[in-house]
Amino acid sequence: MSVMTITKDNFKSEVLESSKPVLLDFWAAWCGPCRMVSPVVDEIAEEMPEIKVGKVNVDEQVELAMQFGVMSIPTLVVIKDGKMVQRAVGAMPKANILELLK
Repeated sequence: MSVMTITKDNFKSEVLESSKPVLLDFWAAWCGPCRMVSPVVDEIAEEMPEIKVGKVNVDEQVELAMQFGVMSIPTLVVIKDGKMVQRAVGAMPKANILELLK
């Protein structure tokens, strides 16, 4: 499954009402560590169709970033059944991201 761009307009339908767990990547174009994590998140989206993967540009989606209390990026959040179940801040290897999804 490909990575979706998550905005305040599609957040409810794509994330909160999703029947699958959702991995959200909060990022920005100017963020070096975000550029390191992004290809890994893309890989996970391709390899794990049972998970929905979305990216939230914090510069464009300030409301969502505030809603999740994002102070540093990249921030990865896992949502299941409309509730946040995992959260991690900073660049990390693929194995650690996969651990968040368990």
